[in-house]
Amino acid sequence: MKLPILSTREVVNILKRIGFEDAPKRGKGSHVALVKRDQVRTRLVIIPQRKTIPRGTLRAILEQAGLTRDEFIRISESK
Repeated sequence: MKLPILSTREVVNILKRIGFEDAPKRGKGSHVALVKRDQVRTRLVIIPQRKTIPRGTLRAILEQAGLTRDEFIRISESK
């Protein structure tokens, strides 16, 4: 299954549903920074502000977030 074409806002909303939150003192300018902390690690995800995020960029965002393509699609389809 292909990754969907999504806007910055849609990607941010999906990541926030799984525990990411706005990174403190980041996200100014043309990018949004989200962070997720657990006992083992802290994940920082940088998302460019765009109407549509290219699939290659979305794959890089998923890698930063520690998600597989299938996990992300499943999360994005559940409301």
